[in-house]
Amino acid sequence: MINKKTLPSIDEWLKEAKADPNAPNIGMFLVHNGVVRQTPKAKVRQGLDDGSLVKGMEFSYDAVKVDEAIAETYKMDGIFYVKAWLNEGRLGVGDDIMYVLIGGDIRPNVVDALRFLVEKIKTECVVEIERKA
Repeated sequence: MINKKTLPSIDEWLKEAKADPNAPNIGMFLVHNGVVRQTPKAKVRQGLDDGSLVKGMEFSYDAVKVDEAIAETYKMDGIFYVKAWLNEGRLGVGDDIMYVLIGGDIRPNVVDALRFLVEKIKTECVVEIERKA
């Protein structure tokens, strides 16, 4: 079953973030947009090439765990705004998997928080099953 969610508007997200009560503390926003690629994860991450290509994936997530990861990110130094959206269902190559927006005081804090949250979501909150071609 194909079940893709409606994509968020990053322009709207930024407008909301800049209207947030914490906006005066924010000097930088970073956005992550993860998409389905045709190169298998094993090849990209571990260098294991079985010659296959990905044609899509089954993607799901635990919303409670994502909320917990967001709450943990807010506890990081200099982080004042966090928002995440995750897709679900059967996704094809090029489809959006997730969007993450981080707002914070200075670049090192925002970069660290983005890296932390995306890694936490990808390793603890989601299930990705690649469909090979």
